[in-house]
Amino acid sequence: MNYDFSEKELAFFIDIQNIMQKLSEEKNLEAGGPEENIRAVIDRLAKTPYLNLAIQEEKEYNGLLTLMGAMEVVGAFSPSVLLSVEMSTRVFGKIVAELCDDRLKGNLLTPLLEGKILGAVAVSEDSMNVENEPLKTEGRADRDKVIVNGAKQYVVNAPLADWIAVAGMMDGKPVVFMVEKGTKGLVVEEKMSMVGYDGAAVSGIRLEGCSIDAANVIGPFDKVDILSKIKMWENQVLLGASLGLMKSAYEAARDYAKSHKSGGKPVIAYQEVGFKLAEMLTLFQTSQLFAYRAAWNAADNPKDADSFTLSSKVFLTESAEQVASSALQILAGSGYQTGNAAERAFRCSKYLQIAGTSTEISRVKIGDAAMGIR
Repeated sequence: MNYDFSEKELAFFIDIQNIMQKLSEEKNLEAGGPEENIRAVIDRLAKTPYLNLAIQEEKEYNGLLTLMGAMEVVGAFSPSVLLSVEMSTRVFGKIVAELCDDRLKGNLLTPLLEGKILGAVAVSEDSMNVENEPLKTEGRADRDKVIVNGAKQYVVNAPLADWIAVAGMMDGKPVVFMVEKGTKGLVVEEKMSMVGYDGAAVSGIRLEGCSIDAANVIGPFDKVDILSKIKMWENQVLLGASLGLMKSAYEAARDYAKSHKSGGKPVIAYQEVGFKLAEMLTLFQTSQLFAYRAAWNAADNPKDADSFTLSSKVFLTESAEQVASSALQILAGSGYQTGNAAERAFRCSKYLQIAGTSTEISRVKIGDAAMGIR
């Protein structure tokens, strides 16, 4: 088990840093038209190995492990861009790469990894919790077509996506419906206004007699728990998002403490501020190790990958909120104003705890795994 990054990987992180730095200077990635921002970032990232990581093998890179370090960089510059890019490339992309037949994979995977199309994944219905709620979205066969009816909520990229992977049921078994933008019966609702992730396009969708080719239905799945698989991929993205929030919040607090004075001396000279920064850095660095271990498990120890990913998600997402809160405390009045990294991280952090597998349900699943209950 080796968590050290190679010189090539470190150089790759610097390339991603430079790309995001330039883009953030050109436009506000957390505001304005999200489609323009997201597609601009994807276009730049497509010129690097970034989009291929954990989807296709990249020589001299360690797949998801390298991706964790890269997501931290992207997420520190823009939480919204990271969420949008990863839900398209990593979660939708995993569905295409691992679950689709050769025809669909051939049509979708290359343009996705070249940054030419944007994907979305629709799982949640009445709430974000799908573990305890049966899927109501259903399809019925109609000759060479399948007619889909249902509704989904909290779909990242829905207003922008070229394709949406919709989890549902058919003949009593779970399937994934691949629905192309503009398909008759697909209704994309207005972009949601949320506490955080201002630059992401999140909305509900409705499928009202939506007719798709039968060949665009993935499944049915008899033995594979497809929802758990999709949720694990989403949880892996949320680990990277947590690292990005902690990095941006910690660095904002550290730099402020060094550059601002209170009582005639730098803020960092006060012992209680130093202690708070030390606690933040400890949580951040521990979270990095946890995320790297989760990435290693996913590749080399898949039997324990799910429970370890859930353990990591609980620790990282709650640590992200704590680090962001401490950063606000150090920045004081400056932090309470909108538009700074700590304030943005604090608003975004709660989403990470309720998205994917919520921290409450994660704890139940972790306990079940510890007791040998599968």
